[in-house]
Amino acid sequence: MIAGVLLAAGAGTRFGGGKLLHPLPDGTPLGVAALRNLTAVLNEVIAVVRPGDRALERLLAHEGIKVVQCRDAIHGMGHSLAAGVAAEQDAHGWVIALGDMPRIRPDTIRAVANALEQGAAAVVPVWAGQRGHPIGFGRRFRNELLSLTGDVGARSILAAHTSVLRRLEVDDPGILQDLDTRADAQQLARSPRI
Repeated sequence: MIAGVLLAAGAGTRFGGGKLLHPLPDGTPLGVAALRNLTAVLNEVIAVVRPGDRALERLLAHEGIKVVQCRDAIHGMGHSLAAGVAAEQDAHGWVIALGDMPRIRPDTIRAVANALEQGAAAVVPVWAGQRGHPIGFGRRFRNELLSLTGDVGARSILAAHTSVLRRLEVDDPGILQDLDTRADAQQLARSPRI
């Protein structure tokens, strides 16, 4: 079983707060859109939120998935990632997605999950020569994922294991499109979904 982990515990300070609640042009909250891309493909999905983010927690839970609070989310993405893996630590692998990336195609998520199911140790999608998200990790990285801290996420794991990292070419510019600011959201609203 490959589990999806949606990292949705950031404060969104560059956005001015409330980033994952921000409505996309069709009215869907940003975090819900990113979540739906995962749930379209994976049966087990966990979302990680920060304590006190009740509105987001309710919205995500309403989608029928498990939501966990990461009490150390304020200390960085590594803590949130570890909390998500801990919530589904018996999985055979994890597809780690970011809550502010609503344009990743479900087919890309499926390809990452399939690569893990076929034995890849770690998978990263690549579009136009650039690595993006979501990132897949096989079970062999469970302990390393569980011990993550700080704000660098899983970059240290990827850097230490480049020899087993599978680069998966995809036709999906959404793997690079995250929304950090309100200007990013406005640009996304103006650009057609490719």
